[in-house]
This record gives sequence, C-alpha cells and structure tokens, in this order.
Amino acid sequence: MNYLDYLSPSVNRPEIEAAHHKLQNWVNQEKKGFLRYREPYFALSKYKAGRVQCSGDIVTIGSAEEVSAEQQQEIREHLRSFMPWRKGPFSVFGIDIDAEWRSERKWARLAPHLPDMKDMVIADVGCNNGYYMFRMMADSPRFVLGMEPSVQHYYCFKALNEMAGFRNQDIDLLGVEHISLFPETFDMIFLMGIIYHRPSPIDVLKDLFTALKPGGTLVMETQAIPGNDPVALFPDKTYAKVPGTYFVPTPVCVTNWMQRSGYVDVSMVDATPMSSQEQRKTAWMEFESYEDFIDPENPQLTLEGYPAPLRTIHLGRKKN
Repeated sequence: MNYLDYLSPSVNRPEIEAAHHKLQNWVNQEKKGFLRYREPYFALSKYKAGRVQCSGDIVTIGSAEEVSAEQQQEIREHLRSFMPWRKGPFSVFGIDIDAEWRSERKWARLAPHLPDMKDMVIADVGCNNGYYMFRMMADSPRFVLGMEPSVQHYYCFKALNEMAGFRNQDIDLLGVEHISLFPETFDMIFLMGIIYHRPSPIDVLKDLFTALKPGGTLVMETQAIPGNDPVALFPDKTYAKVPGTYFVPTPVCVTNWMQRSGYVDVSMVDATPMSSQEQRKTAWMEFESYEDFIDPENPQLTLEGYPAPLRTIHLGRKKN
C-alpha cells in the first residue's frame, strides 16, 4: 500500500486500505487458481533486469546476455504460466512475447494527442498486464497506479515490474467501481476497453470525473459501432462472441456521454476498424480471436449480425 504516499491526501484511505486488504487476503489463499499465477510471480521476482527500454514498440525488460540458457528457459516457462497474453509486445531477457493485441499500434495512434506526462500522477483503470503503464514510464510520470481485478493480469504485471525495477508504478486489485475512493487525485486517467463492459456508463464517467484533479484529462478507448447518430447498440447476449457487453456506442454517442458527465474539450482523436492484423491468435494466446468473432461471409458484421466494431479513442478534460 505504499502507493498511497504518492496520492492526494483527499483519498479515502480507510476504505481503500480495507478494500486492498480484503482483496489481498482473497488472493493469498492457498487455492490452485491463485497459486497458478502467484508462484510464477515469486519465481520471476528474483531476476533483475540491467536494461529496460519502454520508449519503443516492444517493452524490453532485460536481455538474453544477462541470464544463462538454463535461466532463460526457466523464465520462459514461468512467463507462459500467464497465458493467454492479451497485451504486448514484450521482450523479457531475450524472450519475445507476441501477445494477442498489437498494443503498440493503439499507443502509436494515441501518443501524439497526449499531454506531457512528466511528473503526473496517473491511473490506468483495467490496466491488464500493464503494457500501457510501461509505455508511460518513458515520459517520467511521478507515479502510475494500475487497477486490475483479474488475478492473472495482476500477478503478470507484478512479475514484469519486479524484473523491470520501476518504483514509480504499482498495481492493486481494485476495479473501476473503486475509483470514487480517489477524489481529485489523478492528473490523468486511462480507461482502455472497459466502458462497454459496464451496465451504467454514465455513472462510471462521473466517478472518473470526480477522481480527476481540476484540469485533469480522461483518456477513454472503447469498442464502438459506425454511425453518425447518437445511439448505442445494446446486444442481446453477446457482441462479437463476448458476454458482458452492454452498450456499444457510436462515436458521437461517446461525445454526448462525456459532455453530459461534465467533461469539456471533448474530442475523438482516433477511429480505427478492428482487424485480425491487430488482434489475433499467437503462440502466446492460443484461443479464439478476432477472426473467430466476425461473419466469415461479411466482415462488416459480427457473428451475431451486429455492425463490426471500431476502436475509438476520446479525450476529455475536467475544467480548472
């Protein structure tokens, strides 16, 4: 819980600590599902990288020359314990991890539109294995807090960061439902690929607004459908075979959501159709991926017959 020392004194420290300890006690249980990820985390933590590079497309932690062939094989086996790898690419002690998402492409589309992150306090809500957090490290933020309730992704990030040695970033098992415990705390909040999994997107946006400092920026990336009307698709059971998908908005719908939640200077900085070049099966993610979710006869439709998704990126600011 050392990360609280980096944050505003206005945070609800007792409730955050209570939530943290409850979740930490949960994952500390000697259950197979937790040990599956906790044990490789502890095993990898003994390796400390001499070379770390986060400014390029591939987040590079260590090099092959820093470990023996036997150690590299051990590292590889432990890293594969975190499969499926959803975000990347990474290179860890010479082991190339080709994740399902070519996340460097999304970062390249977003990065030119970001303000200078030097000395900022930032949250990445739903951070997965922390690929975007590592990319932020190249800009010297004061501190980045990742919030990730998935045990798999939580321990994967912790393993990567122990090897990388960054002390100005950390992760907790908190989710977006905890963001209201951090009033006026963050200079910037990233919400990447989360909003369409929430049944009340406006409530989420308002809670994020509360957690921003005056003048702070929300960076929201979302699945979206094409169209110029301010509407959102509400799928029957699944969207592109994904359950737990609620509202899939048009870009103008997202703008309206953000403006009505209090944000100013709202803009969409990118809209890119999803494709199997950016999301696909790899040796590190062997399950179904994008091409399995789309109508093989008509790539403009999902298997359910809904419009195939865009990925859009939106920025909005909390007024000073």
